[in-house]
Amino acid sequence: MRAHVLQHVPFEGIGSMAAWLEAHCADVSTTRLFADPTLPQLKGLDLVIAMGGPMSVNDESTLPWLRAEKRFVRDAVERGIPVLGVCLGAQVIASALGASVYQSSQKEIGWFEIEATPNATDSFHLPSRCTVFHWHGETFDLPSGAVRLARSAACENQAFQIGRHVIGLQFHLETTPDGAKTMIDHCGAELVPGPYVQTESQLRDVPAAAYAEINSLMEMVMSYLLGTD
Repeated sequence: MRAHVLQHVPFEGIGSMAAWLEAHCADVSTTRLFADPTLPQLKGLDLVIAMGGPMSVNDESTLPWLRAEKRFVRDAVERGIPVLGVCLGAQVIASALGASVYQSSQKEIGWFEIEATPNATDSFHLPSRCTVFHWHGETFDLPSGAVRLARSAACENQAFQIGRHVIGLQFHLETTPDGAKTMIDHCGAELVPGPYVQTESQLRDVPAAAYAEINSLMEMVMSYLLGTD
């Protein structure tokens, strides 16, 4: 298996996905768009993972590599290559496929509940309700042909699926305790009080079991996308 990661900032890596990929003997390559936006050929890739970041997909004037990234993602989708987008990565998928991405009415940072939305039996099924890790201030419209997989009180479109091989998650299932600490260290200034923004102390006090639960769910997402479930 060949997996390619689109990384937008140094402090947001693939987290718990690394262990799943290693267990499946994957050859993992990475484009660190913040350092060198050179993208590989799609031929031979079995999975594309677009990760998170504090920028907006609408920042093409200041981050011109976003245009190339969106073309890359759109081409991967059209070729039937499995694509997984996390937070900004989900917004990249949405934008690449013609949907709008814009400021959400509520910034969502911390551990909040999502609710699965009923869909066809062949779509990925999240738990009916579960608490996951969020860190986002923008949201998106669903791309054409997408089905919504989840919503929350703060954000109507929390996850979507297109066909059998494309999933976008507005929230983070890959985050580990170390990953959360790194995000707090780099983006702590965003912890401005709000109805869906937890405090730094609340974020730092989350037990390891909560991370294990979301990481297990991420394994299920990846197994579904790659047909190993």
